[in-house]
Amino acid sequence: MLNIGCHLSISKGFKAIGNEALKINANTFQFFTRNPRGSKAKEIDPRDVEGLLKIILESQFAPILAHAPYTLNACSPEGRVREFASEVMADDLMRMEYIPGNLYNFHPGSHGGQGSDIGIQQIIDQLNNLLKPEQTTTVLLETMAGKGTEMGRTFEEIKQILEGVTLSEKMGVCLDTCHVYDAGYDIVNDLDGVLTSFDKVIGLERLYAIHLNDSMNPKSSHKDRHAKIGEGSIGLEAITRVINHPQLRHLPFFLETPNDTDGYAQEIALLRDLYKE
Repeated sequence: MLNIGCHLSISKGFKAIGNEALKINANTFQFFTRNPRGSKAKEIDPRDVEGLLKIILESQFAPILAHAPYTLNACSPEGRVREFASEVMADDLMRMEYIPGNLYNFHPGSHGGQGSDIGIQQIIDQLNNLLKPEQTTTVLLETMAGKGTEMGRTFEEIKQILEGVTLSEKMGVCLDTCHVYDAGYDIVNDLDGVLTSFDKVIGLERLYAIHLNDSMNPKSSHKDRHAKIGEGSIGLEAITRVINHPQLRHLPFFLETPNDTDGYAQEIALLRDLYKE
């Protein structure tokens, strides 16, 4: 079975988002832990969470993915910004234990001119300060397109961060198809080669999730502009190879395409038809 979902809002509550996923034939979903451009998080109602957990169990959902806010930057040159990132992630990881055993994804951040070595060490330091042996959540570093001083543009940078984290078993990777293509990895013409490189540098066992997006821009553009499935430079044929690849097909896929709920439903239906059972 294709494990696929999209980005949904939890503004109406956890149980409501689970039901919304079911309505569009998704068996997983992604959500922001709080305002993606701010710091406020909705208070958690344990009864509401129980409703979601029941849906997940009864409908055999794949792991769900929480996304940290875009404002989180663990390697900013500004101390207060790094402190804010630490505060938000600490709160998010505590809140994630209401839905144990799932995934939490964040953008590594931008070093702002400090240099990648300093940026990598700052990210490592934050993770080592926050991760706990008892947590059930797996924290994922997202592969990035490489805009400006953005970290995570190469598999090697992701590897350096992972290798520096003491509780490495709590860490993994979320591969974004738009981001890696924009970063210069040719998943259109050489998907096998890209995955071989990922496996050699990071290890495919560290890959826990995929953001499935087409790209508005060509390979190596470093732009990070998502397109609807089949309407960008990656194209439907390449996306079909991604979801059916023997080293990827078991993973949960999360759509972040520029869509409303009806558009997501159409993409999910399309991809389910293209998935080879």
